[in-house]
Amino acid sequence: MTEPLQVPGARVAAPRRPRAARTTRLLALVATAFAAACGGDGSGEIIRVRVPRGASFSAVADSLANKEIVRAPGLFRVYARLTGADRNIKPGTYGFRKGTGWKRVLDDLHAGRVLHARLVIPEGWDLRKIAPRIAALTGLPTDSVFRVLADTASATRYGVPGPTLEGYLYPATYIFPVDGPLEPVVVRLTDEYKRRWTPARRARADSLKMSEREVVTLASIVEKEARVRDEMPLIAAVYHNRLRIGYPLQADPTVQYALGEHRTRLLYAHIDSVADHPYNTYRRRGLPPGPIASPSEMAIDATLYPADVKYLYFVARPDGRHIFTHSLAEHNRAKAEVRRATRRAGVPSGTSGASQPAQE
Repeated sequence: MTEPLQVPGARVAAPRRPRAARTTRLLALVATAFAAACGGDGSGEIIRVRVPRGASFSAVADSLANKEIVRAPGLFRVYARLTGADRNIKPGTYGFRKGTGWKRVLDDLHAGRVLHARLVIPEGWDLRKIAPRIAALTGLPTDSVFRVLADTASATRYGVPGPTLEGYLYPATYIFPVDGPLEPVVVRLTDEYKRRWTPARRARADSLKMSEREVVTLASIVEKEARVRDEMPLIAAVYHNRLRIGYPLQADPTVQYALGEHRTRLLYAHIDSVADHPYNTYRRRGLPPGPIASPSEMAIDATLYPADVKYLYFVARPDGRHIFTHSLAEHNRAKAEVRRATRRAGVPSGTSGASQPAQE
C-alpha cells in the first residue's frame, strides 16, 4: 500500500463535506423560518389561545406550539428574539388557525387583537337569565357573576338606584373581548342604562312625583306584561291608575319574580306560597322594592307618558293583544271571552295582568 506523501509544514485540507452539510442545514432552517414567518392565516377552525397577564414569551410560545398554531417552537423563539417581537405581549384570548404565519401571530399579540364576541341582553330579561350570558363571555362561573349582579353593594358601586343591578343592565347588543374581566362589562351595561336618563326624562319623572327607581320598577313590569309593544302606554296607564287609587297592582310578573321561576298559569296557590314576599303585588299595595327585569327605552317612556285612559284591568287574548276594561264586571266578561277564544284556538290559557288569577 502506498502511503500519502507528507510534506513537512504543509496543512492538510479539512474535509469539505461536513461544512457543506452544516451550511445546508442552516439554509434549511432559515428557509423554514422565512416560510413560517411569512405564512398566511393558516387553515382549519379558529383555536383559542389565552395569554395570562404577566405570562413569559416562552410560555406563550409553548401554548402556541401545543395547539399546533406554530411549528418549530425553538426557532419561533429565536425569530421573535431577533426581531424584538418577544417583548410587550398583551394579555387576552386570541384566535389563530393551525399554521398561521409567525409574523401575523406576533403582530396580533403585540397589537392586542384579541377575540371578541357579541353579548345580547334581550328586553325584559332578569339577572337569572343575564348572568349565564355574561359568565359565558367572561369565562367566570355563573354563580360568581350572579352574586355580583345581585349584591346590594353593586348598586352603589356602579351608581344605579338599586336595590341591586336588577333592571339597570340595559338590554342591547354589545361587543366585548372574550374571557375579559367582569368589571368593564358591568360598567358598559350600566353606563348604557344611565345614558337613557336624559334631562327631559328626569324632568318628566319629577312631574309625576316618581323617583328614578320607581320609574324603572314600573317600566320593568310594563315590559314583562306587554306582548305587543304599542300597548305599553295602555298597560302603564292601568298601573298608574291603580297606584293613584291605592289599589293593588296585581301584576303577575312580580309574583313570577317572587317565585323564582315562570309559571304558565298563575294560580292562587302560587300567590299564597309567596304571600309575605315583598314582590308579591297581589298581597302588597304599591310598587315592589325594585325592578324585576331590564326594561327597554320604550317601556321607560310608556311609564313616563302613559295613555290618557281610565282602565283598571286587562287580560291577554290568544294573539297576545289585550282587552282593557274599566270595571271588574267588564273584566270578568273579557276573561270569559278570552277563555272561549282560547278553546277555539286550541292553545293553553295564559295569565292575565292586573286581574284575578285562576282558581285551580
